[in-house]
Amino acid sequence: MTRTLQPGLAATAVVAASSANLGPGFDSMGVALGLYDEIVVETTESGLVVEVEGEGAGQVPLDASHLVVRAIERGLRETGVSAPGLIVRCRNDIPHSRGLGSSAAAVVGGLAAANGIAAQANCAPMSQERLVQVSSEFEGHPDNAAAAVLGGAVVSWTEAGAGEPRYAAAPIRLHPDITLFAAVPQVRSSTAETRVLLPEQVRHTDARFNLSRSALLVVALTERPDLLMPATEDVLHQPQRASAMPASAEYLAVLRRCGVAGVLSGAGPSVLALSTAPELPAPALQYGADHGFEVRKMSAGRGVTWTSAVAAHN
Repeated sequence: MTRTLQPGLAATAVVAASSANLGPGFDSMGVALGLYDEIVVETTESGLVVEVEGEGAGQVPLDASHLVVRAIERGLRETGVSAPGLIVRCRNDIPHSRGLGSSAAAVVGGLAAANGIAAQANCAPMSQERLVQVSSEFEGHPDNAAAAVLGGAVVSWTEAGAGEPRYAAAPIRLHPDITLFAAVPQVRSSTAETRVLLPEQVRHTDARFNLSRSALLVVALTERPDLLMPATEDVLHQPQRASAMPASAEYLAVLRRCGVAGVLSGAGPSVLALSTAPELPAPALQYGADHGFEVRKMSAGRGVTWTSAVAAHN
C-alpha cells in the first residue's frame, strides 16, 4: 500500500559525473569523476516546481518530463510512498551531452533524493544494489549508473532472464598513482546519435581483441598502471565513432602519441586521459586549447549520498 507523504519533508542528494567504457570495456567499465550535481527535494501540498541552476539551465524542461523528476517519482514508488506536490531544485556542474554521465547522474541523484524523503517518513530506502538496478533500467546499461551509485571504478554487467534484465556491478580499487584528466569540448553529442554508427555484428578477431584488453584493463586500473596504454586499446566503438567527432578522435591520437592512455568518455565527445604523471604533456594541452577543450584534472568521484531534513521556511 502506498503511503502519502506530508508536506515539509526535504532531502538533498549529491551525485558524481562518470566516464563509461574506458576504451575496451564497452557498456561495462566505468569510473566516477570528482564533478558533482546537487538535487534538493521538498514535499508540498500540491503541484510541481522545478528549478535548474548551472549546466542545462534554460535548456531542460521544467515539468514532469524532467529526468530528475521522473527518477524521484520512481524512487518514491520503490519505497512505497507518494507526494502530492514537489519542489525540485537542481544545481548542476556536470556538462550535458558531453559523455560525462549527466543523464545517469540525474537518475541516480533523483533516486537518492527519494531515498532521503523516504527516510524522513521512516520508510526503508533502496539499497545500493537496488539503486544500480533501477537507475540502469532508465539507462538501458549499467556502466555510468553503477559508477554514479558506487563511486570510484566499477565493473558492471547485465543478466538476461525471463523478465526484465538484471543489472549489477562491483567496485574495483583504482590504483592511487592514476590521475584522471577530462577534456571537455564545447560541442555536444548524444549516445543515441553515436550508437547508430556501431555495426550490429563484429569480427571474431575484434571481439577477441577487446576481451583481452578489457581483462587487462582491470589489472592496469588496480595493480599495474604501467599497462594502461595497451589496456585502453579498443577496436569495437571508438574508431567507428571517430567520423562523428573528428576533433576528439584526433585528441585521442595526440594523447597516445605522447604516451598517455586516452579514451573517449562514454560516447564522447569528451576525452578521458588516465596517467601516472601529475600533468598532461604540453602537446596534449596545446591541442586541447587550440580546439576548444577545457582540460580538468580530477580525482575519482564519490558514490552518491543523500541527507534528510525537515524543510525550512522563512
